Amino acid sequence: MQTKKKERQMRWYPSVMCLVASLWAVHAQAADAWPSKPIRIIVGYPAGSSPDVQARLIAEPLARALGQSVVVDNKPGASSNIGADAIAKAEDGHTIGVIGNGPLTSSKFLYAKLTYDPSTDFAPIALIGTAPLVWVTAKPAAERTPSAFITQLKADGDKQAYGSVGPGSGGHLGMELLKQALGIQPIHVPFNGGPPILNAIIGGQVQMTLLPASTVNPLIQAGKLEAVAVTSAKRTPLAPTLPSMDEIGAKGVNIEVWNAVVAPARMPVAHQARLSQELEKILGSREIRQKLFLQGWKVDDASAKGLAARIQQDTQTYRDIIARNKIKID
Repeated sequence: MQTKKKERQMRWYPSVMCLVASLWAVHAQAADAWPSKPIRIIVGYPAGSSPDVQARLIAEPLARALGQSVVVDNKPGASSNIGADAIAKAEDGHTIGVIGNGPLTSSKFLYAKLTYDPSTDFAPIALIGTAPLVWVTAKPAAERTPSAFITQLKADGDKQAYGSVGPGSGGHLGMELLKQALGIQPIHVPFNGGPPILNAIIGGQVQMTLLPASTVNPLIQAGKLEAVAVTSAKRTPLAPTLPSMDEIGAKGVNIEVWNAVVAPARMPVAHQARLSQELEKILGSREIRQKLFLQGWKVDDASAKGLAARIQQDTQTYRDIIARNKIKID
């Protein structure tokens, strides 16, 4: 009797073990399924800003690719450091962020009490778009070449001034790089936004600035401002008629603003890779590239590797110019 009972148990054993194995496989698959809930994109800037517009542009195709909804959560303030801190500290595995170049490169050297570490708290996911700034001045009475303008600047020393949207901004750091490269000495005057700078140039209070093409183009087209050059090392399709930094003698200067997708460093590497792969496809599509181009942005190397290289390169550039000029923000 015992022998027969044991034989029946032995016949059931393989079936039971197969069932257990199947249940564990289903459980493991469910545990590994990602994303398992909506993705949140934190944007450390207000609605309508370029990072916000770009986050909303990629949200829909990313939702289709991942099979989960994607929501944009604006957390502006403190030069986007509030949003950056929220991204760095997110622990739900489903939060990423769209962020500008400042928090990832220069903020570490500008702020004495930064609540996150750009070098260790983020994982690079994708570089969305890049754009040079445009060096503009008041429209002169007679035509002049960039070379003639730079020669006059050298002769004027500190008699001329440039405006920026504040200490540590792209326009401020970029102009300090230009001063070093060209041997010019205009003084810095901070303003609260781009439009006040442009009004001050037209009114003669300051003589020049570095601002995005989308901000300055209307006044250039109206004949009120003169564009000297773009701040990228080479010419850009965004402003193909303007000379580059190399062409005006500012060798080694390559100033571009950019926005990127990052994840908290604690996000599993497999999930980072999935996001990076999907976003590289999205940003490589003709439709998205065209929309970004019309907004004044071009897509370069969108990969996580490309973004990591850009962060490293710009961090070095801005670290040196900030230290040399002792620029600090309390």
